[in-house]
Amino acid sequence: MTSPEPLAAIIQVALNTPLDRLFDYLAPGATEADIGRRVWVPFGHRSQAGVIIGLVEHSAVPEGQMKPATEIDRGLPPLPDDILQLARFAATYYQQPLGATLLSLLPPALKRQRFRPAAPGAYRLTEAGDAHCQTLPARATAQQRLAALLRQGPATPADLADLRAPLRDWLRRGYVEPAERLAGPSRTDAPPTLTPAQRYATETILAADPGFAAWLLHGVTGSGKTEVYLRLIERTLARGEQALVLAPEIHLTPQLTERFQQRFPDKRLVSLHSGLADGERLAGWLACAEGHADLVLGTRLSVFTPLPRLGLILVDEEHDTSYKQMDGLRYHARDVAVWRARQRGVPIILGSATPALETWRNAQTDRYHLLSLPERAHAEASLPEIQLVDTRTDRARQGLSSALTEALHATLARGEQSLVFINRRGFAPTLYCQQCGHISTCPRCSANLVVHRLRHGFQLRCHHCGLASRPPETCPDCGGMDLRPFGQGTQKLEDTLTEAFPEARILRIDRDTTLRKGAFAEMREAIAAREIDILVGTQIVAKGHDFPHLTLVGVVGADQALMSADFRASERLFAQLMQVAGRAGRAGQPGRVLIQTDYPHHPLYAALVAHDYPGFAKRTLKERREAEFPPYVHQAILRAEARNMAEAMAFLDDARNLGLPSAGPVVLYDPVPAIMTRVSNWERAQLLVQSRSRQALQAFLSDWITGLRARPARQIRWHLDVDPLDF
Repeated sequence: MTSPEPLAAIIQVALNTPLDRLFDYLAPGATEADIGRRVWVPFGHRSQAGVIIGLVEHSAVPEGQMKPATEIDRGLPPLPDDILQLARFAATYYQQPLGATLLSLLPPALKRQRFRPAAPGAYRLTEAGDAHCQTLPARATAQQRLAALLRQGPATPADLADLRAPLRDWLRRGYVEPAERLAGPSRTDAPPTLTPAQRYATETILAADPGFAAWLLHGVTGSGKTEVYLRLIERTLARGEQALVLAPEIHLTPQLTERFQQRFPDKRLVSLHSGLADGERLAGWLACAEGHADLVLGTRLSVFTPLPRLGLILVDEEHDTSYKQMDGLRYHARDVAVWRARQRGVPIILGSATPALETWRNAQTDRYHLLSLPERAHAEASLPEIQLVDTRTDRARQGLSSALTEALHATLARGEQSLVFINRRGFAPTLYCQQCGHISTCPRCSANLVVHRLRHGFQLRCHHCGLASRPPETCPDCGGMDLRPFGQGTQKLEDTLTEAFPEARILRIDRDTTLRKGAFAEMREAIAAREIDILVGTQIVAKGHDFPHLTLVGVVGADQALMSADFRASERLFAQLMQVAGRAGRAGQPGRVLIQTDYPHHPLYAALVAHDYPGFAKRTLKERREAEFPPYVHQAILRAEARNMAEAMAFLDDARNLGLPSAGPVVLYDPVPAIMTRVSNWERAQLLVQSRSRQALQAFLSDWITGLRARPARQIRWHLDVDPLDF
């Protein structure tokens, strides 16, 4: 008598859909070892990637209607259980479907059924290749460059990015082979001597009990937070564990990578960020997941990277708003990192000169341990002198006051570098009619069109929807011919400086000039080589960069943030100005900062002049408590977009009515139009929800969103933002 056929396994699959549920498929031969693996399944009229979450014996789907899985990918390691748990936490807390959450965490290459194998970590010459290099003709310039690079040792794909054609040819001929990048030369220079504050911070963290602990490292700019990071990483790597370092911006990763490689030449460092090619990103992700990477440096999405030997998490510039994802899964990488550290039982260090007020309050209430670095690490360096230029009496001409102009002249005469900071790119904020006051606005957004200067003239651009057009020759309202750019942007300020300082070498650094891959690295090299006298830059240049010869910072247009309706505007302005001020006087040369303002007596500027972050935080937290703003309450915003405002408001009214009966300690405010009312011809409105209790808010949101998803919302786009940063 033959034994019965074994029943086909039923797998539960998470798919990238707006439906918050798992989908059942037949998968003969599937086992518990397949949980966490990629799987391809038929969904609708196409095949779709998913992740296996579990196996069950029975399904609510009738047996005859259940479809078989197309393919289970067993060629790559499955997502480990701790990453599945982390994804479940993020999906639950930020009220997103688990499938959409999980698929958003995978490298782009893993969302395709067929993808190119990950590029090797490096390439090296074979014996045949070394012999071939001896016979290269002089005219083979590309091959000569390739030979020169590879003769220095194994080179990464990034090193050879502009030599892909000869590299492919040499791989085919056997002149080159894949290889791990070999260790660099052993470090010969001793690490710098720690200041007393650095030593105390390092020893305190290292002496703490093993397991989870959250530390806030509050250090003024230039105080040597990175050196503390390096000492902690060194101990972590010595224990055979992995360290994860988060940085807020892609532009900061090359500088940190260079320091880490110099300090740990025999360890494998992996960088992960959106600027990498898909193959590079996948190779790095796999090196992390398989435990081959020792030190991982990345931007916000790196917080979800599988790390089997994780022993330490560092979040540099933890206050930075770039850690908040603004679409899809709207998570905050710093907060997810703290949860992950607790989950894995490892310490986490949050570093900043101007901590987020939520983080500062956690330190004040002993949820986090506070460590301070109150002085600059360089023995001869001191905090820059910050002066306020009263532009009510010293009127700015073309954006520059006489005090700032004189300071720039003096700095240039001493052969030192200056930075003029203005957080507004383009030539001018708008095009203005001198006759009737007409301002050029975007026809698709409730925003002004920004004037940009191109090589052959000017262009109007919307920084929200991307619309670009030629400036009109006459005013659309009155027909007048006197249309002029109004206000200052980086391009116009660059022109002003070029005219005022014809002998100076001026460099503009903003999003427009750093678009090309490698452009910012080239700019940093030029600054370090003292080939630049005056920088004009936005917030890109304000964060975390060390310019040893820069001694003067001038700030233009800071007052605009004081007029914002956003209650976080003052916090952001203070952090931004402290960061940009910190660029001055880093290497023993005294630094000076001039801030042009019409409000020299504003309390924010008084705290800034005194370098008094604790005082600023105390006053601002008192205002937040009285106004019932975060961190004293917890918030979520339901945002709706429709082709007309009435539909968006009607949807939110309906949503509010749905939630009111079960609100309890949760407050649902009336729907209102968003501050930016229209973007790309979609009218935008929002509904604020808040509570003193995070648990009460989460419980309410879970039931409320479930009810909203069950309701039809034709012609409406909506999403929920938990712990929003923008209003």
